[in-house]
Amino acid sequence: MKPNSKKLFFKLLKRIAPEADFSSLAPTEDIRAALDIDSFDFLQFLIGLNDEVGVEVPEADYGKLVSLQDLVGYLSARM
Repeated sequence: MKPNSKKLFFKLLKRIAPEADFSSLAPTEDIRAALDIDSFDFLQFLIGLNDEVGVEVPEADYGKLVSLQDLVGYLSARM
């Protein structure tokens, strides 16, 4: 995972999970389960991601974005 990608993801995740410990989050770990994020919060994360990098994630793709690794791969293919 690119360091800048990780920094951006953590910045956006911090907005919806301000007390979460990101140091123990593995690249392949389920983000929502690990950080106890509900579907509305995850949607807010994706909206923030769209605002930051200009990649809109259609609802049909939400299930593909489980881990940090999934997010990096998804964004890399669309940028």
